[in-house]
Amino acid sequence: MNTPKRATPGPAAPEREGGVFRVPGMPALLLATLAGFTGYGLLLPVAPLWAVQGGAGEGGSGLVNGVVLLCTVLTQPFVPGLLRRRGWGVVLAVGLTLLGLPALAHPLSSDLGVLLALSAVRGVGFGVITVTGSAAVAELVDASRRGSAVGAYGLAIAVPQVLVLPFGPVAAEHLGFGAVFVAAACPLLGVPAALALGRSIASAPTADGGSTGDAPGSSPDDRSPARIRATLPPLLPPMLILLGVTLAGGAVLTFAPQMTEGPVLAMAALAALGGTAAVTRWRIGGLADRHGARPFVWPLVVLGAASTALLAHAVRAEQSWLLLLAAAALGVAYGGLQNLTLVLSFDSVTRERYGMASAVWNIGFDLGTGLGSVLVGAIAALLGFPAALLVAAAVTALTLPLSLLGRHPARRA
Repeated sequence: MNTPKRATPGPAAPEREGGVFRVPGMPALLLATLAGFTGYGLLLPVAPLWAVQGGAGEGGSGLVNGVVLLCTVLTQPFVPGLLRRRGWGVVLAVGLTLLGLPALAHPLSSDLGVLLALSAVRGVGFGVITVTGSAAVAELVDASRRGSAVGAYGLAIAVPQVLVLPFGPVAAEHLGFGAVFVAAACPLLGVPAALALGRSIASAPTADGGSTGDAPGSSPDDRSPARIRATLPPLLPPMLILLGVTLAGGAVLTFAPQMTEGPVLAMAALAALGGTAAVTRWRIGGLADRHGARPFVWPLVVLGAASTALLAHAVRAEQSWLLLLAAAALGVAYGGLQNLTLVLSFDSVTRERYGMASAVWNIGFDLGTGLGSVLVGAIAALLGFPAALLVAAAVTALTLPLSLLGRHPARRA
């Protein structure tokens, strides 16, 4: 197995004067990300429950998040072009608006058709903020500190999963669904930060000396068939590895209230998953900067498959302590692989293709989460959640050969 070469830091890299949290533009990016993912995280387990209130079964409730992620995936390939034509601030602000406004319409109806339409709008907004956010990390921070920067960005994503997502079902039960839907409109609060990020990217040079005034993938033929064919091969292995683990994680995030005994245990399972994912995604970035990302990938794939299988056993045996242990272990794989696969994706392309790398990585993330919602929901409706989780574990295990592949040569800008 080849050891990844670490990039030589540029002499004027701004983050050398402090941590990555101090890099110009990073605070605005992290605030916008925190606002967006808080709204997304609140509705992830609650919107399917609202569909159940309207009479939908397990399969129908699974479609709610499935449509969100389907529209997310369909939107993501177009985001680099939107950034090039409209600019970072405007595009990210619109994405946050599309993600936040539909939450306020949820109290009007629990009909499945209405909820699926709102999910489609939310999916478009989520597709915009995911690609824009992860591409901005690569634009703002030089390659030698990219793992740490991805960790900081991942922390802004993961904090809502720890502090907000587990309490959504409990808040819906005790405060009412309406209160949760109003709180889920908080992506609108991130619009000023999005505009500030746009100004920062437009005015500041990148750490590698390029101009951030150009959006990622800004060359005229960036989306030509030949360019896409040349760029995709090294991006597919990390994307598929990510898809495998997010399928398992997405299943837990969506169905924890339905596969556990009551809202308290569901909250604890979501907190265990989100807590270990947040810490791992944040801290593993420094290890990737020092040792390369690839040596840590295959052990986390094994952990993801094993912990999902253990979760299936815990659900079947109704063992609460084992369920929490399995959820925590899955969170380690879920968070760690998010960081490492994004680092590998950016390491595989030149700067002008960061937008495409971000889009492909996010497609893997959201397609996996969407499949975790739809596939696991459909199998659970027929065979129960233990069988559905075993299928998810098998999908994760199938990505192990990809994690053992040698690293493609880095093509630095």
